[in-house]
Amino acid sequence: MAAYQVSGEYSQIQTAAQLGWLDLARCRHESLLAIKRAGADLILTYFAKDMAKVLAGK
Repeated sequence: MAAYQVSGEYSQIQTAAQLGWLDLARCRHESLLAIKRAGADLILTYFAKDMAKVLAGK
């Protein structure tokens, strides 16, 4: 099953992080992990490039 993280959720996370309301890396990870826990085998997200760097250890 594939899931798409909508642009509204992405922009809310980005804006809240810019305002200092949350930690971007932790919230990004938790958001994507929740999608995975819901059963997604494939996640389409605007965070893809950032997460690829994190998972590659860069």
